[in-house]
Amino acid sequence: MPFIIAIDGPAAAGKGTIARALAAHFGFHHLDTGLLYRATGAKGGDPVAAARSLQPGDLDRPDLRSAEAGQAASRIAALPEVRAALVDFQHRFAAQEPGAVLDGRDIGTVICPDAAVKLFVTASDQVRAQRRAAELGADADEMLIQLQERDRRDRDRAAAPLKPAPDAVLLDTSHLTIAEAIARAIAQVEKARTAVSRN
Repeated sequence: MPFIIAIDGPAAAGKGTIARALAAHFGFHHLDTGLLYRATGAKGGDPVAAARSLQPGDLDRPDLRSAEAGQAASRIAALPEVRAALVDFQHRFAAQEPGAVLDGRDIGTVICPDAAVKLFVTASDQVRAQRRAAELGADADEMLIQLQERDRRDRDRAAAPLKPAPDAVLLDTSHLTIAEAIARAIAQVEKARTAVSRN
């Protein structure tokens, strides 16, 4: 059985950074599932057809990290038909040996509810806005408005809303350095791996 780590949380909380670090540390595969929605939105046209025809190479587009791609991703992620088309892609990825780290907004609740480790990574709205503004060279106040609008859309959608799984470990990175956040995540995974090996 592959060891699956599910990491969820809102934009700019640090989940991608933590997911990449965990994958590198443990030698696991990593999938930023938000890129699936960004790539689907970036393809244009009918979003359901775009989702069904998505290929791994589509995730390498250089424009997928833009704020525009993020907003498009959030809008199409609310479409149940799009989500259904991308679920198989994610399930296949998660099944890879020796393990996989998937980060997104519904990994622990919908995509991999049986994941060995579930983390919900969060941070205050202001901290997240400052981080994303610095990353994109944008205005922090404008970014705060955009993030809050996106959070509201992600939380309120009928299909797989953004929320922590009941058994997820909450990791608030507001006042942590990157190294501290990664260390706490590694500790959680080590704890779970020890428990699995005992069983």
